[in-house]
Amino acid sequence: MRIAVTGARGFVGGAVCRAAAERGWTVHALTRADWDLTSGRWAGAPRVDAVVHAAAAVSDWGAPGPVWRANLAGTRHVAASFPGTRLVHISTASVYDPFRPTVHADESEAPVRRYLTPYAASKAAAERALDGRPDTVVLRPHAVYGPGDRTLLPRVLGAVRGGSLFLPGDGTAAQSLTHIGNLTAAALRACEPTAPPGTYNVADAEPVPVGEALRELLAARGIRVRLRCLPARAADAAAVAAETAWRLARRPRPPRLTRYAISHLAVERTLALGAARRDLGFDPAPTSFNGAGAW
Repeated sequence: MRIAVTGARGFVGGAVCRAAAERGWTVHALTRADWDLTSGRWAGAPRVDAVVHAAAAVSDWGAPGPVWRANLAGTRHVAASFPGTRLVHISTASVYDPFRPTVHADESEAPVRRYLTPYAASKAAAERALDGRPDTVVLRPHAVYGPGDRTLLPRVLGAVRGGSLFLPGDGTAAQSLTHIGNLTAAALRACEPTAPPGTYNVADAEPVPVGEALRELLAARGIRVRLRCLPARAADAAAVAAETAWRLARRPRPPRLTRYAISHLAVERTLALGAARRDLGFDPAPTSFNGAGAW
């Protein structure tokens, strides 16, 4: 196989590149140094069997313009630059409705029309832009973690204060997490010409309670914490106040508590994996934080 990977220096793109190389595939690792995907169609695109589009702006805070340019315009430009080529688009489970629990959601339940962040809205718009494009596979992981994670783990570690971690909700909400190994396995399978085009949820084998997962992750890092749960309604009110104050002050970093974070921690966020298991032969490993001390 010959594949191109956008966002090759990122967490997901880098992992896909390494996994493909280990299989003996030829990998064209595309970075900003090679091509600014927000600027338009790329005439110098390599001839490949598939392209994995992993480049994205993942911030849930700050100006929306750059996020939309990267996630929507960038996806359109990738599709235009590789016409007639299998496209594996790394989307997100954030395209499901943030205002109600996601309970073993199947792929037909998204995208929706209401979102809390430009990130989620732009990723949903990118999926719509690819709707009807031949030979396209869309993957929707949730809470991707593992070696090289630059988003989820740093946020968790940064939220620990004085041996305590404040968590909206009661800590029992079930979550479908996605180990980077499971995501890369699905992405490489999706590159193969025998993989049926379509949209697929991608996650670990079974959901886990969010409080239990956080304890295990931090314990694997050698950090013992006390989870302090906040009632969801009180947490949401505090998040609204914090977001308003932060925006008025034009702070570049988000507050520790946001409505987006609450929407993913205080209620169930679980994904149905039947389509991926059936059509992609996806056989995910269970959630594991083994080796997290070195992440």
